Amino acid sequence: MLCSLMLLLSLLLIIAPLLLRLLFPHLWADLVYHTELLRILLKFASRRRRRPLFLALDRFLEQVETRPNKAFIVFENKRFSFKDADRESNRIANALRVASVLRPGDTAVLFMQNEPAFVFCWLALAKLGCACALLNSSIRARSLIASVRCCRGASVLILQGAVEEVYEDLLQEGLTRIFITAEELRSSHMRSLIRAAQESSDAEVPQTLRASVSCTSPAVYIYTSGTTGLHKAAVINQTRLLAALAVLASNGVTDSDVIYVTLPLYHTAGFLVGFMGSIETGSTIILRRKFSASQFWDECRAHNVTVIQYIGEVLRYLCNTPQRASDKEHAVRLAIGNGLRSDVWREFLKRFGHIQVREFYASTEGNVGFVNYAGKIGAVGRVSFLHKKLFPYALIQYDTECDEPVRNSRGLCVEVPKGQTGLLVSKITEIAPFVGYAQNEQQTEKKRLRDVFKHGDVYFNSGDLLKIDHDNFIYFQDRVGDTFRWKGENVATTEVSDIISMLDFVEEANVYGVRVPGHEGRIGMAAVKLMDGVEFECKKTFDHVCRFLPVYARPRFIRIQSSMDITATFKQLKLKLVEAGFNPSMATDSLYFLCERERTYVSLTPSIYQQILSHSIKL
Repeated sequence: MLCSLMLLLSLLLIIAPLLLRLLFPHLWADLVYHTELLRILLKFASRRRRRPLFLALDRFLEQVETRPNKAFIVFENKRFSFKDADRESNRIANALRVASVLRPGDTAVLFMQNEPAFVFCWLALAKLGCACALLNSSIRARSLIASVRCCRGASVLILQGAVEEVYEDLLQEGLTRIFITAEELRSSHMRSLIRAAQESSDAEVPQTLRASVSCTSPAVYIYTSGTTGLHKAAVINQTRLLAALAVLASNGVTDSDVIYVTLPLYHTAGFLVGFMGSIETGSTIILRRKFSASQFWDECRAHNVTVIQYIGEVLRYLCNTPQRASDKEHAVRLAIGNGLRSDVWREFLKRFGHIQVREFYASTEGNVGFVNYAGKIGAVGRVSFLHKKLFPYALIQYDTECDEPVRNSRGLCVEVPKGQTGLLVSKITEIAPFVGYAQNEQQTEKKRLRDVFKHGDVYFNSGDLLKIDHDNFIYFQDRVGDTFRWKGENVATTEVSDIISMLDFVEEANVYGVRVPGHEGRIGMAAVKLMDGVEFECKKTFDHVCRFLPVYARPRFIRIQSSMDITATFKQLKLKLVEAGFNPSMATDSLYFLCERERTYVSLTPSIYQQILSHSIKL
């Protein structure tokens, strides 16, 4: 009897793990992730209680004490240790103090490309107790003035190149001093910050200068990428910056890792994930001025890179490079980012080997995020009871035609069931705040959704449509402004783009909706970039979209482009394409029309265009 019982227990011990793996395939990953999440929250709470106030800068200073001689930044064969970065930032801070141009609480504007001086300047400004606005280094003229205007009250501009064409306008915006990060000056209006720093002491900057900084004080202003129009300056306060320290550490990055940062430091991915994340872990940053697909892997091998970042189309660009025998010869173990299409994900792993991909969902100004820690291809994260309890969120019904959430008879929003697409909203709380946009209360208020599940509550409106499956994985579907309605049906542009990109002669597709006079809603149109040396195959494209897409989702118009307009963070721009419409007389690109009678795409001529407008051709 005893032997039988022992045998039964032994069998149970053997079978139980197999049953758990079969019934709950992600149980171990869930336990590891939630344990790490709780650890991070406890550390964050502990830091929040520290006095004097513990800032992200203080974590950097801890690293200077702990590992002063460890490489912090490697840039174009130059190596800067944590101690070097501390000294350089002290010199810049002391130079700005001597010039008497900044006081604690002031805001300075950084207008620079990726280089060590960017990091040193931010550290210097943080040591002075000043906020910093990170401008897109590619903008010019009126866009530059508009971005500066978002941070009214900024008194100092630090930049790499001259801005003579807008100098007088900048003065009118209140910028009293302009510094350039070069020794040679091209204008008498500017001062050399490098020269001033070289002449300054590297003595420690007094901590008393930061004494007035609070948890809610602005730390940085990061501009939204501008996919839907003008850039807006999202306010990142000290609490949010402190929380951002954990992004890399929570994904298993340690001080032994080497991180390749090719994304712009002025944007969320480069600054918060790459730079701030490395401050927490003590990792080495291999910093590149700009992303280069052709040199990417060679530099990864040269510097023994273990962690890479991506956003938007970056990994697709890598997959499009000529194949090499050495494609899998590298030390990269982790790729972290967002915006990765399923087909590119599979191709990336197949070609470059076993690399753990951590796709995540987040936004610059948002108060909720998800991480796909289980590695499910296509998903942006995994949801759980604990995560939802800590950061209350929901997917709610959204009317794309009226461009507003659906409300019930009580005037409240309606949550969608699993498997259905809904608008992501997240409750604004003390641990999940939404600060908003600088100098733009109108846009800030548009992001606050009131009376969601009870009268008086306030949620952050992400503007994104997502879907949760029955295995609790969450998927990005589309932007609210990108999804359009045709023939009474919602069309998700991301899904249609993925289908068109499956064609072997298509390199990239950007899908959007255009208005047709006399018709309700918007009809589908796709801007397509072809592979080099190939032509657009009309019949093959027609058969493909008819096979994979319902009638209402098939692009009726196709525009062939030699290149795609994208933001600095590799996100496709749609606004100009929508405005351009489908009039062949106004287009320099080749346009095609889906002709159901001939069962192929045909060249869109002025005659066909007029027949569409007169309703002779039915859509």
